[in-house]
Amino acid sequence: MEELEKRINELSPLTWAYVGDAVYELYIRENLVNKTKLKPHKLHLESIKYVKASAQATILHRIEEELTEEEKEIVRRTRNTKNHHLPKNAEVNEYMYSTAFEGLIGYLYLTKQDERLKEILEKCI
Repeated sequence: MEELEKRINELSPLTWAYVGDAVYELYIRENLVNKTKLKPHKLHLESIKYVKASAQATILHRIEEELTEEEKEIVRRTRNTKNHHLPKNAEVNEYMYSTAFEGLIGYLYLTKQDERLKEILEKCI
């Protein structure tokens, strides 16, 4: 596991966020499909409420005190990574925090910390 973690730590935090974005969106979609009877268009509209930058930033602020020191460091590293992509529908600060949230999700996924990932994802709904 140490070799895997070392390799993952060498990746850019924006790479963690890239993976985390997909993992989180899939979790939300799967959750909505399993818990509602919505048609695809309504599923999409409902999922946006969870995956937009402002929602992710809010979730991160809500769970921040429950994170381990290592997880807080992952959040800090991702949040502080220079990102040349400017947000369309979010404030810069919200976007930084949503990217940090995605970075945490991606890092946990990539390092196969499945139980912790599940704990955090369950707090998002």
